[in-house]
Amino acid sequence: MKKKQTVAENPAEMIPSVSSNEEEENQAPVKAKRSKPDGAGQQEEEVVVYHPVKLSRNDLYRPPTAEELNQLKETESLFHCSLLKMQMEELLKEVALTERRKRQIDSFIQTVTTLLRAVPDSPEVEVSDLSWLLGAVKVPFLLVPKTTKGKFHMAPPASVDLIGSYPLGTCTKPHIMVDLAVTIPADVLHPKDVVNQRYPRKRALYLAGLAQYLTSSSDIGTMRYSCLHGNRLRPVLLLTPPDTNSSSFTVRVHASPPPGFFKPSRFHPQRNNIRTEWYTGLQTSQSEKSEPPTPHYNSSVLGDLLPRAHLQFLSAVSSQCSAFTDGVALLKVWLRQRELDQGTGCFNGFLASMLLAYLLMTHRISNTMTAYQLLRNSLNFLVSTDLTVKGITLAKDPDSTAPSLAEFHDAFQVVFVDPSGHLNMCADMTACTYKQLQHEASVSMQFWDNPTVDGFHSLLMTPKPMIRTSDHVFLLCELVKLQSSCKKLNLLSELMDHSGDYVHTALPFILSLLQRGLGQRIHLLTHSLSPDAEWSVESEAPKFKAQPPLSFGLLLTPELSASVLERGPPADSPKAAEFRQLWGPRSELRRFQDGAITEAVLWDGESVCQQRLVPRQIITHLLQLHADIPESCVRYVGAMVDDVIETGSEVPSTGEEESLLVVQSYDDLSRKLWRLEGLPLSITAVQGAHPALRYTQVFPPRQLKLDYSFFDREKISRALVPKEGKPCPAYITPITVICHVEGSGKWPHDRLAIRHIRAAFHIQLAELLKRHHKYTCWPCPTHLDVWKDGLVFRIQVAYHREPQVLRESVNAEGLLVVRDNEEAQAVEMSTVHKPLLTSTLHGLQQQHPCFGAVCRLAKRWLGAQLFSDDVTEDTADLLVASLFLQPAPFTPPSSPQVGFLRFLHLLSSFDWRNNPLVVDFNNQLTAADYTEIKNGFMASRDSLPVMFIATSKDKKRSMWTRRAPSVQMLQRAMTVAAESLKVLERQLMDGSQTQDVRVAMRPPLDAYDVLIHLNPKQVPLLNQAVDPPTVTFSRGVMSGGAQSGGALPVVDYNPVSLYLAELREAFGDLALFFCDPFGGTVVAVLWKPKAFVPVPFKTSQVSARSVEVTGDEAKTIPNVEAILQDFRVMGKDLVKSVDAKTEKWSF
Repeated sequence: MKKKQTVAENPAEMIPSVSSNEEEENQAPVKAKRSKPDGAGQQEEEVVVYHPVKLSRNDLYRPPTAEELNQLKETESLFHCSLLKMQMEELLKEVALTERRKRQIDSFIQTVTTLLRAVPDSPEVEVSDLSWLLGAVKVPFLLVPKTTKGKFHMAPPASVDLIGSYPLGTCTKPHIMVDLAVTIPADVLHPKDVVNQRYPRKRALYLAGLAQYLTSSSDIGTMRYSCLHGNRLRPVLLLTPPDTNSSSFTVRVHASPPPGFFKPSRFHPQRNNIRTEWYTGLQTSQSEKSEPPTPHYNSSVLGDLLPRAHLQFLSAVSSQCSAFTDGVALLKVWLRQRELDQGTGCFNGFLASMLLAYLLMTHRISNTMTAYQLLRNSLNFLVSTDLTVKGITLAKDPDSTAPSLAEFHDAFQVVFVDPSGHLNMCADMTACTYKQLQHEASVSMQFWDNPTVDGFHSLLMTPKPMIRTSDHVFLLCELVKLQSSCKKLNLLSELMDHSGDYVHTALPFILSLLQRGLGQRIHLLTHSLSPDAEWSVESEAPKFKAQPPLSFGLLLTPELSASVLERGPPADSPKAAEFRQLWGPRSELRRFQDGAITEAVLWDGESVCQQRLVPRQIITHLLQLHADIPESCVRYVGAMVDDVIETGSEVPSTGEEESLLVVQSYDDLSRKLWRLEGLPLSITAVQGAHPALRYTQVFPPRQLKLDYSFFDREKISRALVPKEGKPCPAYITPITVICHVEGSGKWPHDRLAIRHIRAAFHIQLAELLKRHHKYTCWPCPTHLDVWKDGLVFRIQVAYHREPQVLRESVNAEGLLVVRDNEEAQAVEMSTVHKPLLTSTLHGLQQQHPCFGAVCRLAKRWLGAQLFSDDVTEDTADLLVASLFLQPAPFTPPSSPQVGFLRFLHLLSSFDWRNNPLVVDFNNQLTAADYTEIKNGFMASRDSLPVMFIATSKDKKRSMWTRRAPSVQMLQRAMTVAAESLKVLERQLMDGSQTQDVRVAMRPPLDAYDVLIHLNPKQVPLLNQAVDPPTVTFSRGVMSGGAQSGGALPVVDYNPVSLYLAELREAFGDLALFFCDPFGGTVVAVLWKPKAFVPVPFKTSQVSARSVEVTGDEAKTIPNVEAILQDFRVMGKDLVKSVDAKTEKWSF
């Protein structure tokens, strides 16, 4: 055993057989015998052949070296398992640049540098005069106001240097960006150019001059303008190589002033560098000292002075810590998956490098740590340090003119000062973005330490787009309306500071307004980071309104978010005026039951699904009142998908109220069953075993009142039957209730006798319920139907030893044999496992109020896409439960829509082939249980179901998925789920699209061979269809109230499901049949591939087959015409037409 392990751990297990002698000498300790090829010198280009290394006995048992011991110790102490270490190493290899790519980049940089140094001079002109720009090239700058003072001419750059992540070694795939700094010659600039946008305009003109010169070169591929992290004052020129295979990297050309050209003290956050008179064009008598400060403008210009100094600083830090570049790479991947590393005010790779440098400087991490430890400590630091309150600085001994941290905090929301002590590197970041970063780090740290979670996948491999992370999302569509917001909020000086960018001027104020209004209802408010605009060098710079809509995400607090009452301070409190100012006319004085008279706001919301949208009412009201943003500009996508499970005409409902009524009626029945007297054996347990009792029935049973004019009476039993020619009556779901009775020595040990006794119990129960409670009851051998409160409860008496009796049989020798069988499993499932699952999921619904709604949406989608027979109700409920119990890397869903999107993602992306899905109710499973489940799964993978779901009560068999889905159906469900997710997310987040979320619910019917169209009149659940019909039928039900007495209605009668069952029984060997159980009017048929292979003639197998005789051999093949005719005959009055897609058939 030991020998085996040593070989497995040896890294040199496979070694190529073509190798030079020198290599063999270097690897002396591993005495590997290699086959030398003939004439090795000439055949170096040959294909490498791998042979296993033969190790001598000494080498096999050689003690590990000090380095190997060190690695083993580190793996043991740092990682949950050695797999995590290997995954991290593999990821780092994956994102690192290859040598070939580096050679391509170096060669292209050399070409660009040579071209840039040859830029010709041009005569001096006024800054506003653009006549020297020949051709189609435009200036990458919004010239507002039109003119400013100063002279400009083109000249070759003073120097061209590599800056940023590429020379530092922290550049990563897939978006490879190489930064090139071009120094503008000193004679082009003037020391006073910092004032009134003169320098930023000259910088933009210089880039336009470079672009004009480079357009004539064939060594450059495409050329586009962009701006650095969305800052329009800092345009950049993007270059790609001409050959297509190298276009995987982009060179970003920055223009910058000579180092030290401007004094850093000019850019103090409290100084003004944009004069109001120049910006507004109006005469003012303000002196320079009374002008408002322009901290954002100052930091934009100052940022151009320092990149070389930053590179030197980071290079010095990086040279001391060997894992620095890998640590930065992991941090960049983590940020990328959370969409925090790109756009205006992002936490980019540069800030990630600076953060690690700060941690090294302050000795929070040591130089000897691994990349894994650097990532972990960085996240830990982010969780515990709030830079919005207490900023940090990299400046060891700043000069006397450098601002203090307090001065930085007055000007900016997030403070992280660079080594010079003058620049806040987080100047553009909003407090909300930093809080989001902290929240993400906190969530990551929580599940990182949980050995039952796949930390690597959750941390670094799962993307977290806003629509799948936030519970509610809303978009501000017409951004041009934010101009009036700036006017209403009186933000002229801030607008000057942001050089007219009204979107980012208004954003912090809108965020703080929403934060105040939503208060305790939300856990976190996030917003999208506007992507860096990119445009052709021949186009004008895009206007601010041209960027995509701003999206905002809310992470709700489930217990408070849906409250319809906002209770304010007492009427005489000084804070009452503040409350009235915030809420405007919605605020009113109210008296409460405790006698208090306080300010309060009451929002609309009768049903749960309306109350879920209270945050929407708050947001639209506040934006209209304080920021002049009309409701038409706010697109709220918090509950759009909920429409597909909505019912109710007066008050819309997504099923919560109906489910609650069902549960209350069941509780009442349960109490009455417990109290029944006169039974030969007492009742020991009453358990619900129906999805409606765990709040997960797609359309919960409604309490009905019958219209007796619709029915006739059956002669003997006086039960109701529909009149001739009437539509199919309303479908009444029987709600299964399992009634356990106590054990007794008098119970027989014969399966038939047990059934007879059960039937006698049903009769006795019916009599007692009728006598004591006047319920209409209908006893049967297998169950007892009770008509109560307009609902039908199906009571089944259970005896706990029945499964055991069914497993026992006596063989020919008279010995007792115990053997598991289908019948025993079915009884055990219905009487033990289903009631247990129902009560467990009922508990989960109490913890997470939106659990039931997510299940209903998921099952509605499965039904609509025709998968409900393959992914059964119980399986779907377990899949959704796993999203709430193991939500990593997210938090548990607090809205049905986000839960549904995550369900689609789980179904489409989970690795069902290689992993069991573990659903851990009540945290009963330990890390050892997880290992046991995983090992058992791997050991007998081939004999287990394709979709394996393990729970604490079912670790080895996955009983819920034993029969379905098959490999093919699971594969199709995964494909359709992935497509539906893509379509839905695009529908919800793309402001330009017309909204129709039902697209994701409409199945692609062109994949099927035959479509059987049904008569809507005979489809009882027609009003539950994805696209409900315009014409409805009366189905023998009256509106208003529920009834308990009277005749028993038609129970559990659905012609569609009965027809499907008959089709499967008759033709199940030839075809698969699919139908949407919720009002579907089409049965889709798919021929099985092997059904049309001719088989030898047998008299027992001639149904629906025709005989073909060739020579002396008779074979049978299916008779398709007869089968299609049978479809019609079997579905007489139900089938409207049969549409055979014969062009698709290939027999």
